[in-house]
Order: sequence, then C-alpha cells, then structure tokens
Amino acid sequence: MKIQEVISNDLVDFSDIPPSYYLLGLLSAFENRFQAMADKDMGEVSWKQFFAIICIDRCREKPTLNELSEILGSSHQNVKQILLKLEKKGFIVFESDENDRRKQRISLTKQCREFCKKNNEMGMVIMARMFNGVSEKDINTTIKTIMKIENNLKE
Repeated sequence: MKIQEVISNDLVDFSDIPPSYYLLGLLSAFENRFQAMADKDMGEVSWKQFFAIICIDRCREKPTLNELSEILGSSHQNVKQILLKLEKKGFIVFESDENDRRKQRISLTKQCREFCKKNNEMGMVIMARMFNGVSEKDINTTIKTIMKIENNLKE
C-alpha cells in the first residue's frame, strides 16, 4: 500500500497530529517502503549494505568501523554485521592501518566496484522515477530541514 492510500483510507486518522509528528512518521514509513523496494530491486545486496558501500566509496580515506558507524548513523554492532556480510560476498576487505596496526580500515574490492558499475544504470532509473516532478529547490529545502532536525538531536 502506498502512503497516499494509507492517508486517504478510513483505517487511520492523521488530522489531529502536529505536522512535526506527521513528518517524522512519514519519513519512517518512507524509509521502510524505500528499503523494501531497493532490497527487491538490488537482489545481491540489501539497501543497508549498498548504502555502506556508497559511504565507503565517498570517504576521502579508507574508513574505520567507528568512522563508518558515525557516517551511517548506526551502532558499531549493526555496521559490523553489515560489513561481515559484505566481506563474505567479497565486496569489502579489512586492512591494517599503516600508522596504527590496531586500527582496521575498510576497502572496496574490485568485485564490488564491478557490481556497482553493472548496477549503476538501474540505480539511475530508480532515482529518476523517485524524484520525478520534484524540483531541485524542493530537494535542497528537504535536505536543509532534515539536517536542522539532525543537529537538534545532537544537542
């Protein structure tokens, strides 16, 4: 069921909920729906695994588990489980840090990069479909709003 169907049917009544509560619920429901769709479309990896891959790839230097946990906004334990699954699939490797042997850095493998390249077109189609009719201005406003809310969580 799409969110618009949930809102418009008689099963629930959101009319007396403050907009901030409604937005939080909408974001949570969207995340669940997006994750289910992405998991189905990607097949070989889950959305959470793919998001970890994206974040590792975007890091200026190979991240540690703690750094990646902070970037993903998830617990050390959850990120470790995601990484162990990616390692088992041959998508990442753990390497000792050159300056501090106690630290383990995370690298993407050639196999992972080939997977990403192979699935790039599908990702672009999904993104185009998702953001169809949404202006860049609206996207930037949404980003700013979510970042303000995120900063408030840290206070």
